[in-house]
Amino acid sequence: MKIGIRKPSLNKSIAARTSLKRIIKTKLKLNAPRGYGWLTDPKKALYNRIYNRTTVSIWTLIKKMFKN
Repeated sequence: MKIGIRKPSLNKSIAARTSLKRIIKTKLKLNAPRGYGWLTDPKKALYNRIYNRTTVSIWTLIKKMFKN
């Protein structure tokens, strides 16, 4: 499990937003509401919850630096 600053990947960011699976799910309105991850895949949901609380995005840090 990673702790600290996440290393950004431009390729993964673009791929996640333009994948065929994502396009189909959004067009057909098949996305589950927020919080349903616990029902669909509890192990992955727990991992993601811990990961997101123990790591920080570099973009968040940059936004905080330039915030007035």
